[in-house]
Amino acid sequence: MIEAGQFVEAARTRGFDWYAGVPCSYLTPFINYVSQDPTLHYVSAANEGDAVALIAGVTLGARNGRRGVTMMQNSGLGNAVSPLTSLTWTFRLPQLLIVTWRGQPGVADEPQHALMGPVTPAMLDTMEIAWELFPTQADEVGPALDRAVAHMDATGRPYALVMQKGSVAPYALKPAQASAARAPCTPRVQPRSTQLDTLPSRRDALARVIAHTPLDSTVVLASTGFCGRELYALDDRSNQLYMVGSMGCLTPFALGLALVRPDLRVIALDGDGAALMRMSAFATIGTYGPPNLTHVLLDNGAHDSTGGQATVSANLSFAGVAAACGYASAIEGDSVDMLDELFAAPALDGARLGSHFARLSIRAGTPDGLPRPTITPVDVKLRLMRHIGSDQGVADATA
Repeated sequence: MIEAGQFVEAARTRGFDWYAGVPCSYLTPFINYVSQDPTLHYVSAANEGDAVALIAGVTLGARNGRRGVTMMQNSGLGNAVSPLTSLTWTFRLPQLLIVTWRGQPGVADEPQHALMGPVTPAMLDTMEIAWELFPTQADEVGPALDRAVAHMDATGRPYALVMQKGSVAPYALKPAQASAARAPCTPRVQPRSTQLDTLPSRRDALARVIAHTPLDSTVVLASTGFCGRELYALDDRSNQLYMVGSMGCLTPFALGLALVRPDLRVIALDGDGAALMRMSAFATIGTYGPPNLTHVLLDNGAHDSTGGQATVSANLSFAGVAAACGYASAIEGDSVDMLDELFAAPALDGARLGSHFARLSIRAGTPDGLPRPTITPVDVKLRLMRHIGSDQGVADATA
């Protein structure tokens, strides 16, 4: 058994100062230690997939050797499969995973862990995530972290430490004054047009976004599907990244980048289907989101890239959700001019809490012959990292 500080401080010397995750009783000492140290950063994610995506965003923007850790119970691997297989693997964005081993064979546990326990090693192997058991002796911590860092730097892929019961001694959570909740803003909702053919197109919206996102100070992250493809076709710039897979993970990914890089304005171009899939991200952004994060949701009421099947977006106010979750501002409507107002909000004003949101209703449909990006996910990531001056310790491998 080790002390929480023995691991966290050894990890700190190797650059690990960002943590995100979902609690497990095995992780309690870590979370208590990290969350009470003002020089470390801990984000309490709503689910494990969001945590993986957030730390991937931290990795994308990291400088000066900074690294991130995602913590989860092994049952949460189910929630994390999508970003682990189509975000961190595809873009080669490494992170350290601490996965608890509930239901480990031979260790009595609750019935819900009876299947996940035995299959946890196989799940990690299937996802091509290298792993070893979490260290339980103080002299094992440094070597384990060194193996993890060496693997991450050589492959650009995550590395997991699988924590058994009783690996870490308790660490108390001291009573603390609760942080003041962010006051909800008042959402501004414009009447929706009943003439769908008069709505702006996705191209109209993306052109306006491009006009407001200069190369030297902004990053534009585009959601999976036609959003990224159409942005690429319109203007392929070095400050842009086109998400593939990982549906719904764009916004926690953008949050991680915005948190680690307050010098940049980060624009997350979301879609209604993706936003509905992981609406928990609204609450996380509402609590932790900085003013340099701008969330733009282009809502055409359809899963456009899979045949135009309807979403349920017409039945809710996304601006109302954003406002209730703690965004600094939230507007929605169907005029592309609304984006001018959104981008006029101060982006790097550290005195103003909260991120900014706009939902723009657009018409469904995509131009004929829309190309797919010819630049690979790894190359578009490396291009963006070079553009914003991120660390270049990640291997540029293609195998």
